[in-house]
Amino acid sequence: MPLSLYVHVPWCVRKCPYCDFNSHALRDDLPEAAYLDALARDLERSLPEVWGRPVETVFIGGGTPSLLSPEAVDRLLTTVRTLLPLKPYAEITLEANPGTFELARFRGYREAGVNRLSLGIQSFEDRFLKALGRIHDGREAHAAVEGALALFERVNLDLMYALPGQTPDDLARDLAAALAHAPQHMSCYHLTLEPNTAFAAAPPTLPDDDTASAMQDQVEAALAGAGYGHYETSAYARPGQVCRHNLNYWQFGDYLGIGAGAHSKLSFHDRVVRQARLKHPKEYLDWVASGQPPEDERVLDADDMKFEFMMNALRLNAGFDDGLFAERTGLPLQSVAGALREAEAKGLLERAGLRMRPSERGRRFLNDLLQLFLA
Repeated sequence: MPLSLYVHVPWCVRKCPYCDFNSHALRDDLPEAAYLDALARDLERSLPEVWGRPVETVFIGGGTPSLLSPEAVDRLLTTVRTLLPLKPYAEITLEANPGTFELARFRGYREAGVNRLSLGIQSFEDRFLKALGRIHDGREAHAAVEGALALFERVNLDLMYALPGQTPDDLARDLAAALAHAPQHMSCYHLTLEPNTAFAAAPPTLPDDDTASAMQDQVEAALAGAGYGHYETSAYARPGQVCRHNLNYWQFGDYLGIGAGAHSKLSFHDRVVRQARLKHPKEYLDWVASGQPPEDERVLDADDMKFEFMMNALRLNAGFDDGLFAERTGLPLQSVAGALREAEAKGLLERAGLRMRPSERGRRFLNDLLQLFLA
């Protein structure tokens, strides 16, 4: 089964009001050396669980990983190469904030081995960036994209829509600005109000449901017209440019997560386990130093695996074939046959030979489709 490595960097310059990720505003100097030491120890202790398995992708996420110096990223990737059999031409992605972009700094990331950059643009218009609490403006967004494309062969742009006060015309300008740069990949996310965020506590006025749905259609049409394939709920790519790391998640592959709040999904001959590291950076550093086992670990039962496989695989517009289900869960497809038949009867799922994929209705009402696979 494919194996990926996820590395979490939990600090940001400032916490965005919509963000429910494990990120913490940096109030003092970044404890770079101490955190790299902890990541190395975390990885070393995890080796028995992945021993001998080649790593196909690495994703350095956050938080804001571009707060790390190029030297730190070089040290991190050297540690990874030393301890794990990293495949030749492995995809190595680093998430970056346009507000941290410096040409020499990002050149250092490339020289360290990063070969794919994911830029959190969100919007190119200052008023929406301000509403979202971003630390960059539109000018910096354009400069970061231009610089990234000059340095990296593969660049992803994150864009958000259904923003406070946004109209379809506003979205059209953002899409045109992004497509003018012709990135290899785009991730387009509908802004949602997540629990335990500043926006949940003080909700902004967002476009109504009908307008937001029309905006989703607008995104899909604009990117299809520009030659991007819509391969996952929020992901669009030029031919041959899909994100291999995220594709492994969606196909229920294995991944080892290190760093504060990182999650893992690992398969063994007799079980599949999920792990989670402690979330708070200080607690994580203390935990690693203590030599304790993962803060949280659970074995997935058959019902967990059926639902989690579907929760991931049905995000893919191409869906999955019955062989993948059996390979990744160890269960026969017959174990979900009833739910598959009901999904087809409701027009949420389509079959094409041995392949099952969400219908257009299923993609729009994904939660309704997934509910059918809950035990």
